Amino acid sequence: MATTRRLNPEKLLLSKWTAAAPRNREKHFLVVALGRPAPDMPVETVTLEAVHSRRRQTMAWQALRDTDQWLQGWQ
Repeated sequence: MATTRRLNPEKLLLSKWTAAAPRNREKHFLVVALGRPAPDMPVETVTLEAVHSRRRQTMAWQALRDTDQWLQGWQ
């Protein structure tokens, strides 16, 4: 069963994450961008970059709260 963690989306930039179920040898990720609809609006998305392949993916920042999908830090 998934648990959720408390995160402050404003502090996610350059944070490190580990995929709980790695695909394509992509296990470690770094948050490289925060997405906002306007500069004074709250964060809606994060862009993660895989350390191994440099592939980027954008998702809702709330997805990082799911411990079945993402582990905080590099493990």
